[in-house]
Amino acid sequence: MAIIDWSKLVIGMLGGDRREQEIARLAAATGAEVRAHGFPWPAGGIPGVKRLDDPAAVLRGAKFALFPIPGIAPSGALFAPAAAAPIIPDRAMLAGMAPRAHIVLGWADANLKAHADALAIGLHEYEWDRALMLERTPAIIEGLLKIVIENTDTTIHNSEACVVGQGTIGTVLARYLVALGARTHVVARNPEQRAAAFVAGATAHGLEALPELAPRLDLVFSTVPSRVVGANVIGMLPDHALIVDLAAPPGGVDFETAKRLGRKAIWGRGLGSRAPVTVGASQWRGIRARIEKIIQDEH
Repeated sequence: MAIIDWSKLVIGMLGGDRREQEIARLAAATGAEVRAHGFPWPAGGIPGVKRLDDPAAVLRGAKFALFPIPGIAPSGALFAPAAAAPIIPDRAMLAGMAPRAHIVLGWADANLKAHADALAIGLHEYEWDRALMLERTPAIIEGLLKIVIENTDTTIHNSEACVVGQGTIGTVLARYLVALGARTHVVARNPEQRAAAFVAGATAHGLEALPELAPRLDLVFSTVPSRVVGANVIGMLPDHALIVDLAAPPGGVDFETAKRLGRKAIWGRGLGSRAPVTVGASQWRGIRARIEKIIQDEH
């Protein structure tokens, strides 16, 4: 196994939220040179981390770039709610990285994949790393509960709640809702997922049942990154219903229709920031393992 000299690594971080503060702190603690742009900067700074105003300067000469887990917007911009301007990693910016560089991120869109391919930059996506997702799920659920409490006039207990999709987040969310006393419905294509939801205490339905189910729902949570909560569903919801989209871009909710019909719809992106130290540390464990494997494979 190759011994990694972290002091020789340059790591550039673009975008993100308060989770990236903890990731940057832990990355710098290895002895690597860490540069950052686009996430909230603490008043006292971060030991060993250089904050730069120019995203291209962050990546210049970097062996590794760390981009956020929340997905890339249709415009190509990284998730960076605190950034002064959109951060779009175009080909010119990426070309400044070191030879045989690597990007570690949640997931890459078609443009980023094309740029990386043209520049021989390795892409390492971990949005679908189930172990890491499970580690940050409690923080996501806590952030979601905050959204629900702030945007409803009734309790979750005894409400009619529906979870659309039964991936990692959807499965855990359904269990939480059942535990909180909600009359929980799960809508999923996969019969095995529906059976598991039934065993967990939810009422399971096929995706085709969602429009018929809609009139009785108080809460709708979409976890599917494709348009499943469209006009045929939103138009049937009660006026007081709350819709929360938990999916990565392009999301699963027709927000334009929701606005036109006066339904309250919220895109709950970046909810892992609810507990940035906990979630940032878990993300760094995954990132560090990938960096170590990459370096070992190259030797």
